[in-house]
Amino acid sequence: MPNYQNERTALFIDGSNLYAAARALGFDIDYKKLLNVFKKNGQLVRALYYTALMEEQEYSPIRPLVDWLDYNGYTMVTKPTKEFTDAAGRRKIKGNMDIELAIDVMEMAPHLDHIVIFSGDGDFRRLVEAVQRKGVRVTVVSTIRSQPPMIADELRRQADAFIELADIQEEIQRAGSQHKPDQHDILPHDDYEDDGIDYEDEPNHA
Repeated sequence: MPNYQNERTALFIDGSNLYAAARALGFDIDYKKLLNVFKKNGQLVRALYYTALMEEQEYSPIRPLVDWLDYNGYTMVTKPTKEFTDAAGRRKIKGNMDIELAIDVMEMAPHLDHIVIFSGDGDFRRLVEAVQRKGVRVTVVSTIRSQPPMIADELRRQADAFIELADIQEEIQRAGSQHKPDQHDILPHDDYEDDGIDYEDEPNHA
């Protein structure tokens, strides 16, 4: 893990994308450990976590994690999911947070030296290019070791640095969480399937 002690750094975490990448590698993330890793390697200004919530349900399986993160050093950015029916008549749940993440990155870029984006979504390539023109260095965290790889090649090429999630697994893994990678855990970058919204069903911390 590189050391950026002299850089004002902020983390921008695409919750569903990071969760899917970790599960594809066969482990769950301890978010307390994740925060500490970046605190010791730079001047961490803020850590923002983006996720959509199913607000109409009496109990949302991700709510305990959202609440825990909110009290433990993360800035939560949430919005309600939207339900729709596709052309085949299948129920879908959509909860894309790309716009919210992109706006926050652009607004905070003038106050930062280093931006770390936890996502493999190729749609962020132009965002990375834009903040680089402002003189901000951008690191992307995802994985190429899953099948299929979770990061788009164009995003990896555009970033100043790429951190392979598997390389920091031992530093950020939740104790006792290692399991066999499951291809069903890999969610699309753009949409949540109707059976995919229930990711992170408990707080992932020590």
